[in-house]
Amino acid sequence: MAIPVISVAQMREWEKATWADGVREDDVMRRAGEAVARAVERLTRPNDLVLFLAGKGHNGDDTVYAHEFTTLRQRELLRVIEPEKSIHELDAALRRGPALVVDGLFGIGLNRAMAGSWMDFIERLNASRRPVLAVDVPSGLSADSGLPLDLAVRATVTLTLGAVKRGLIQSSAAAFTGRVEVAADIGLLPYPFTTEVGWLTPEDFRDYPPPRPVAGHKGTFGHLAIVAGSLGYHGAAVLTARGAQRAQPGLITLGTTREAYAPVAGQLQSVMVHPWTNELALPKNCTAIVAGPGLTGSDVPESVQRQLRRFWQNASQAMLADATALEWLPEGPVPEDSVRVITPHPGEAARLLGSSTANVQEDRVQALRELSRRFGNCHVVLKGHQTLIGRAKEELSVNSSGNPFLGQGGSGDLLAGYLGGLLAQPELQRDAGRALRFGVWQHGAAADALLASRLNFTIEDLAGCIGGVRA
Repeated sequence: MAIPVISVAQMREWEKATWADGVREDDVMRRAGEAVARAVERLTRPNDLVLFLAGKGHNGDDTVYAHEFTTLRQRELLRVIEPEKSIHELDAALRRGPALVVDGLFGIGLNRAMAGSWMDFIERLNASRRPVLAVDVPSGLSADSGLPLDLAVRATVTLTLGAVKRGLIQSSAAAFTGRVEVAADIGLLPYPFTTEVGWLTPEDFRDYPPPRPVAGHKGTFGHLAIVAGSLGYHGAAVLTARGAQRAQPGLITLGTTREAYAPVAGQLQSVMVHPWTNELALPKNCTAIVAGPGLTGSDVPESVQRQLRRFWQNASQAMLADATALEWLPEGPVPEDSVRVITPHPGEAARLLGSSTANVQEDRVQALRELSRRFGNCHVVLKGHQTLIGRAKEELSVNSSGNPFLGQGGSGDLLAGYLGGLLAQPELQRDAGRALRFGVWQHGAAADALLASRLNFTIEDLAGCIGGVRA
């Protein structure tokens, strides 16, 4: 089950229900402290100096326990009650060059601007540019809105406790949270309420994809048709095909412009590549279509654009539209029970909605739901930091994997192909939502695995890794 994304009020209700069931607050704080300590040890090396900053609330108590439970590190605890009296101690501690600072000054209860002395304290911490692990939420950041209450700690990693706080998935929060991680099991009762958004974890895909039948053959695993690539953008078609291959459908046919045919076909072996001019022909046994990567409006005849619109409106096959193909989609209904997917980045989403990128990023949940509604309750993969996946009328999912090095040309093409390769398989197409969630998570997890071994990976490296990360 995905970890719930909740408000501060929901978190308080959850805690209240837990205490009423007889669970002791101190036991939960100890578990939270243990989780923070393990995060500290992952982020540092033996004998590193770690500075723990603990405020006067429960967040500070969690941090005190984390100081107690951290092992094999030099530890320094600064209990900050009156910041004007502690700022000189902070300066002295920072001069000692801690490898990590643990921010436990304020938690989710902060709902108003801080006094000037607190702001001075946090400004001093931020100015040091030391790596920071924030406990639950960066101090000074609203856990509901994702906006700083005048000023907030700029963390490298935020370890949020129990569940993901709603503000942490807002675009405005990213500059303060750094990478968001979750310590879900801290002794609270199972989450007792429904939630609009869930946070994906590797455990959601522990036994996925399911084992293939031993007597299966290439006809068992579907046939993906890709419409991609044009003059100067043939690499997008190749990367889309590479991504599809890593998902392992039975067959892949790629249709491209005549000008792009030679460079595309010259780089692919098992993919069947065909040029087209004024019309498209789907393979007879086609089970899914991916359209858009590397296409340009000037190189794609209107007749081909019309065919893609007809496929979207009428085809029985699953269809995924990406990049330029998004501009050709008609709004309105699609065949009942059909699988339709769009994969816009925020700029493309804004154009589809007649809005601005800033408006999309301000409320990504609402933007996704409106896109889905306009295009026949289709599945939407709203790309970007913490990619959002879902439809108009269902629980949405936030992807937890990935890193900034996915911000390279070709990353989206590879993802479109990989998702299409999954959807082409009849067994996986039965639960298209789960296939999409897995594909997005796998794309980010592959980037994380590469980053752990090298700092300069390319999208071609990612093409060789995607699909190979075990949950």
